[in-house]
Amino acid sequence: MRQHHCLYGHMHGDGPCTCPNDQRLRLPGELRPVIKKMRTTRYILMVAAQALVVVSALLLATAAAATAEYVRPAPGRIILTEHTEPADHPQQVHVSAVGGKHMRVSWVTDDDKHAPSVVEYGKASRNYTMSATGDHTSYRYFLYSSGRIHHVTIGPLEPGTVYYYRCGNAGREFSLRTPPAALPIDLALVGDLGQTEWTASTLAHASKTGYDMLLVPGDLSYADTQQPLWDSFGRFVQRHASQRPWMVTQGNHEVEAAPALPLVPGSPPPFAAYGARWRMPHQESGSPSNLYYSFDAAGRAVHVVMLGSYAPFDAGSDQYRWLAADLAAVDRRATPWLVVLLHAPWYNTNAAHQGEGEAMRNAMERLLFEARVDVVFAGHVHAYERFTRVYDNEANSCGPVYITIGDGGNREGLALNFEKNHKLAPLSMMREASFGHGRLRVVNATSAHWSWHRNDDANSVVRDELWLENLAADASCRQHADPAAANSWDDEL
Repeated sequence: MRQHHCLYGHMHGDGPCTCPNDQRLRLPGELRPVIKKMRTTRYILMVAAQALVVVSALLLATAAAATAEYVRPAPGRIILTEHTEPADHPQQVHVSAVGGKHMRVSWVTDDDKHAPSVVEYGKASRNYTMSATGDHTSYRYFLYSSGRIHHVTIGPLEPGTVYYYRCGNAGREFSLRTPPAALPIDLALVGDLGQTEWTASTLAHASKTGYDMLLVPGDLSYADTQQPLWDSFGRFVQRHASQRPWMVTQGNHEVEAAPALPLVPGSPPPFAAYGARWRMPHQESGSPSNLYYSFDAAGRAVHVVMLGSYAPFDAGSDQYRWLAADLAAVDRRATPWLVVLLHAPWYNTNAAHQGEGEAMRNAMERLLFEARVDVVFAGHVHAYERFTRVYDNEANSCGPVYITIGDGGNREGLALNFEKNHKLAPLSMMREASFGHGRLRVVNATSAHWSWHRNDDANSVVRDELWLENLAADASCRQHADPAAANSWDDEL
């Protein structure tokens, strides 16, 4: 029996037992009438029992069809991706958006003396009519020393255009497609990636339909202080991340804080690898930290805010002050859509990571509500869950839709235990512990389509979808500043 919240179980039953009817006992004549009567009674009982078995089997089959149609996969094998090219050839190539007309190309070389931080690019393959020069950095993590990490900003670029490029005057050619300058735009979302067989499946499914930009609410490599896994991850995602801009924020697996020991050479600060490898446009958005920033997409039609769950967020923090100023600067007449990403979910009915986002919610939720944020995406919990529009633990038609999408395929596996009687369960519209990815297609100034795609072997199966109407177009939300003014919900939000 499928429940409203889509919690699936597995039922196992034994099939009916049968006996061969051609193995008969040979009995003395005086016992045959007795045995005949016993056989008649036994036959009636057997018929009744078989009928009961058939009915039971049908009931079990019906229940199984509803509840066991999908067997959740075990954690996938970690895929270690080696670099097989010369040391000065680029590896771990990925691109990110910088403003409306520029892209940052990032890559790593093992040759730390000679590889230049330069990108050649153009609109035709092998015909590079433009070039740009950037900078490079590196870091140490105890005995590990990174390669030379290059960052080069190219542009101005034309929207919706394929560019071919080469990094460091060496190695193979790559290509990227710039996002559109106006709606519609397709945003792919996936959190808690890792580098497993299921991660590969998730990214393959997401790429099949050609998204414009990929957003990641934290937990990328799952290196967890094992720095060579950062290198492996960069090579693992290169085929996807070199073609479309990847915009990421940090999760708990990016912290990698050193143990509380006396300082030793190479002792790393928190986020050392993440900050060096995944440079995001924080300076361009006025943020003092790479851990939180914002950017516009589709011209100025969509404003995306990437928050840092593991940076200070209380009312006296730099992040809080920056967020308040950033949201206040958004003109919803020119920017109808407002999207936020963070790592630790503020709303969650899964047993995993209960309450871990509560302090941040208490500090920042009102800022998001008053700005009429349309949707908030989170990771951390390795499952999918979608809430109705919410504010302060109650349904509110002027609050954001909250969606957890921490199901990218990480090595830790799925968070299987949703709490049926959780106090927030009535607000949870859909929840399922399966690997997958999401797609937010912003169609126009008032409507967007959300869909969640579950990995199902060779196919990506749509398991949840709804249409969103943006809050900037809702007259009742523009008129009411009181959170209690709206308190209903619907699956067409």
